[in-house]
Amino acid sequence: MTLRSPAFADGGTIPIVYTCAGRGLAPPLRWSGVPASARALALVMEDPDAPGGTFVHWVLVDLPPRTAALRGGAPPPPARALENSFGERGYGGPCPPEGDRPHHYVFRLYALDAPLRLAASTSPGDVRAAIGRHAIASGRLTGRFGR
Repeated sequence: MTLRSPAFADGGTIPIVYTCAGRGLAPPLRWSGVPASARALALVMEDPDAPGGTFVHWVLVDLPPRTAALRGGAPPPPARALENSFGERGYGGPCPPEGDRPHHYVFRLYALDAPLRLAASTSPGDVRAAIGRHAIASGRLTGRFGR
C-alpha cells in the first residue's frame, strides 16, 4: 500500500499548520493499493523519538476499506478516533520539546481482515496488538518536525 500527503513528502518537514506550533490541523492523507480482501482500515501516527518512549498522536480504526483519503482529520462513519497519548480522541499534532532535534512522525495505514470494534479508551498497546492480529497489508509515511 502507498500512503502519501499532498502537504509534505515522505521524509520531509511537516508544515507548521499541522503541529502544536500552528493550528494543529490533521494533515490531508491519500492512499492506494488497498487489497480487495480488506474489510477495514486503521491509521496510527506515532513519534518514536519522544523522550518517554513512543508517543501516539492519532489512532483511527474501522475506516471503510474503500476510503482512499482523509481531509481535515474527520473520518467517515463508521470509523472512530481512539484515545491518543495526550489522553484525547482525535489528532494531536507534532509537539516535540523545544530544542530537541526534529522528531520523526510515522503515519501507518493498515488494511485489516476485519473491523476492530475497539472501545474508545483502548490503550495504544492494545490497539497495536489488535492490528497485529488482523493486518494483511500496510503503508507508511514519515514526516519530520522540530521547534
